[in-house]
Amino acid sequence: MSSTRRAGEMWRRLPVTVRDLPVGLFLLAGSFTPALHGSGTQIGDLPTRPFDTLAIAVVALECLPLAVRRRWPAVCIILVSLGFAADQLYGYHLVAGTALPLALLSAGAHLERYRRAVLVLLTAAYVALTVGLSLIGPGEPPEQYVTFYLVMVFLWGAGAWLRSTRIAEAEHRRRVAEDTRAAERTRIARELHDVVTHHVTAMVVQAEAARYLTAAPDRLDQALTAVSGTGRQAITDLRHLLDLLNPDHGTGGETRAPHAGTLRTLVEQTRQAGQPVEFTEEGTPADTAGSADLVAYRVVQEALTNALKYAHGSRTSVQVHHRSKEITVEVSTDGTGSPIPSPGGSGRGLAGLRERVSVLGGDFSAGGGDGGGFVVRARIPARSTP
Repeated sequence: MSSTRRAGEMWRRLPVTVRDLPVGLFLLAGSFTPALHGSGTQIGDLPTRPFDTLAIAVVALECLPLAVRRRWPAVCIILVSLGFAADQLYGYHLVAGTALPLALLSAGAHLERYRRAVLVLLTAAYVALTVGLSLIGPGEPPEQYVTFYLVMVFLWGAGAWLRSTRIAEAEHRRRVAEDTRAAERTRIARELHDVVTHHVTAMVVQAEAARYLTAAPDRLDQALTAVSGTGRQAITDLRHLLDLLNPDHGTGGETRAPHAGTLRTLVEQTRQAGQPVEFTEEGTPADTAGSADLVAYRVVQEALTNALKYAHGSRTSVQVHHRSKEITVEVSTDGTGSPIPSPGGSGRGLAGLRERVSVLGGDFSAGGGDGGGFVVRARIPARSTP
């Protein structure tokens, strides 16, 4: 990190009053410079008064409140206005008078409460000042007083515009943060649905089948082993999902994610649950398919889960074709089986798949087949990863 950047960060960490004080000190020093006496802002035709002891108090009243122009803008503008009025009524015409435009700009930008009341108070004070200057001096044409007032109103309006811009940016950041959190919650819910629903459904089917195998110990042991294996796989996938939620995820090595290469394991697990599955895979999964492999895996997983839940025991066909620019998936079920007593569906699975595929610019369909049953089809563009 460069020394300039490091110094900038140290400056930003200082209290806001400390960061605002140098402007006031600069005007303070300019007001004490003999060559600049009488060179400040002047309204009215009062002759310039020599710098004296009272001028020191007037300078301090105009300049030092600038240190709190962002922390306490109302206090700053009131004190600076009093100092400016004294400056004009006594005829000092100090460089410190420049503090008034700065205080007005800051008040318009940072004042949160009683904005209208402060503006009315300042207007009344200015009218009183112009009347006072006209009574003790020769006076100026009214249009000059009006011009000065309009300039001050413009500065307040500029500050108000900065304030509204700051509020709009904060609101935009808040909405972006909320949208990001909502998208992340949706992604997590989708992953949980895909992982938990499939494994739990398979375990329910296997457990239901085991109830009728008490007279066949070998087959019962095989069924219970399948339940245990499915449970271990569910734990592994849930741990992977928890790794994704870890704030340090992605800072180390690679994290395992399901891909089309594990489809055979998924199919075999479904077969162990009692679902006859014919699996065909053509082509070679590309190393640079990006998230297309994961989406293809989720399509097959959800389709097999639905087959287990709603057409248990019916013939199911899984066809996956890997091409250079896309992956196509088709899962069809005859629909001649019978539903099993498993947890009811929420309708989130197919909707989530449609969203996953559309994000990658692919096509997704799910519905009845020509000869009955149910067919899920997906065309997933294979986008290369960096």
